[in-house]
Amino acid sequence: MLALIRERLLQLLLVLFFMSILVFGLMKLAPGDPVFALLKADEVETTMADEQALRESLGLDKPMLVQYGQWLARVARLDFGDSLMRQRPVLELYVEKLPATVELALGGMAFMLVLAVPAGLLAARFPGRLPDHAGRAFSLLGASIPVFWIGLLLIYLFAYRLQWLPFMGRGEDWRQLILPSVTLGFGLSAVHASLLRSGMLASLSQPYIRAARARGIRESTIYAKYALRGAIAPVLTVFGMTLGSLLAGSVVVETLFSWPGIGLMAVEAIFQRDYPLVQGFLLLSGALIVLVNLAVDLLYGWIDPRVRLSGKGGRR
Repeated sequence: MLALIRERLLQLLLVLFFMSILVFGLMKLAPGDPVFALLKADEVETTMADEQALRESLGLDKPMLVQYGQWLARVARLDFGDSLMRQRPVLELYVEKLPATVELALGGMAFMLVLAVPAGLLAARFPGRLPDHAGRAFSLLGASIPVFWIGLLLIYLFAYRLQWLPFMGRGEDWRQLILPSVTLGFGLSAVHASLLRSGMLASLSQPYIRAARARGIRESTIYAKYALRGAIAPVLTVFGMTLGSLLAGSVVVETLFSWPGIGLMAVEAIFQRDYPLVQGFLLLSGALIVLVNLAVDLLYGWIDPRVRLSGKGGRR
């Protein structure tokens, strides 16, 4: 177990290193100039001397390799620089916005579980019958409709027509979380319901399930204790990847509902050419995704005893 953790932490460092190269290069190739963006934000008359002085203060007058080396050295000390527009440390802004994203991610995953688990189990319990056909239709529908379209439909129906729920921002009213969570969880529930159905059908065809039935064990016990435990591993893999990406920022949903999380912060930073904030967001989010997947790997041995974890090769 410790060998696995060491291996994954080393992989995390390698992933972040190559990601830093990609992120830094893309930011340099992106259109626009942060110096012009800053000068425009000040809305004052500037001269070429002012522009050059600002460029030198930001270190943008140095060669690209020198800029990357200095930035990487700061990142190694967890110093991601200061936001150009907000004039605050990037790490501080990220930590400040992260709780809103975590709240939205947990709400979306909770709604996903409420829909996906019953749909997947019923479809596997009655294959080829009405629950199975309904579950597959739901999976196709949820996987086909774009997230932003689901959000717009929910806003139009529940916020505009019926006026039951608020839909903008995040405040003390817990109802503000409902529409973003439903929007986020609906498409995810379709994917997970389909995976759970496939895993349950594969698990129910195993010899140990037939042996359990031959011993006279109740069907409900077989489903809950044996089949579900054998089917949960592939679902858990996708669940971990999904949770990691949600914690990294649900950009579309946060933008649509003006939810003040790290995803909305990143979108605003891109439009403002706030390169240090964008770079910090991408690196920190990448680290968060890898750590979540590491936690999922560690759960494998507990959920499925047939799986063994080692430092070389991971699952065996």
